[in-house]
Amino acid sequence: MAKATKKQALGRGLSALLKDPENDINSAKDKNADTIIGSIVELDIDSIEINPFQPRTNFNEETLRELASSIKELGVIQPITVRKLDFNTYQLVSGERRFRASKLIGLTTIPAYIRIANDQESLEMALVENIQRQDLDPIEIALSYQRLIDEIALTQEQMSERVGKKRSTIANYLRLLKLDPIIQTGMRDGFISMGHGRAIINIEDHDVQLDIYEKIITDKLSVRATESLVKQHNNPSPKKTAKTQELPKFVKKGIKDFSEYFGHKISVKVSSNGKGQITIPFHSEEDFNRIKKLVQRAK
Repeated sequence: MAKATKKQALGRGLSALLKDPENDINSAKDKNADTIIGSIVELDIDSIEINPFQPRTNFNEETLRELASSIKELGVIQPITVRKLDFNTYQLVSGERRFRASKLIGLTTIPAYIRIANDQESLEMALVENIQRQDLDPIEIALSYQRLIDEIALTQEQMSERVGKKRSTIANYLRLLKLDPIIQTGMRDGFISMGHGRAIINIEDHDVQLDIYEKIITDKLSVRATESLVKQHNNPSPKKTAKTQELPKFVKKGIKDFSEYFGHKISVKVSSNGKGQITIPFHSEEDFNRIKKLVQRAK
């Protein structure tokens, strides 16, 4: 407890130093920069603004209240990270949930690490830090990877090094962005898992994607069942066509005689062993009796 009190006192002392205009720090070369940068400083919560580069867009209200309750009891255990913008003005780099929860319970100060970073560095730090968190949904992670590609111009190999993930893992997340937006929203809301999404992405047609998505939700399909459904769609089983046996010449010659005799088109089927079946159609009771007489006459 004594160590924690000493740390907080040091943080308050550094905070006072930062509020002195004569000690304004704007670069790592400025006076006292080595003392401030990398240290935990108690900052006025109102001097911190939200990071516009924050990749997280969804904040669950229930879990936010749970975090606020924990902070009320134990304090902010893990400091947030900010970058200095101007005199006594800072911008969040990471820790927005802790920041929001602290404001929720009315805290006036919050422990923070101060960084000196430009916009691009701040964006990269925020994206990389958030990607490594455990509570982001798959689409948020995918969007963070895409922003690193679009705005920082990182390759998948460079991202692999920065975030400590295999290149194949990064590629799998990025592929999720090819899903129909409705399905992406469903994944973010927890209706389907990333496994479901990875299965659906193997279908290019968005209309078909949505049909399968609705079936997953309606029938509560597992990932494995979804994979089978997608496989069946992409590789439909060929329809079995009945093999027709070529009619022998003697049958072909006789069919015409039978048809003329009975006054109907007679059908004949012959199996591979030479046995066959003659079918004589009739259209009414009178027609049946007519055929019957023809058969009796032929005896």
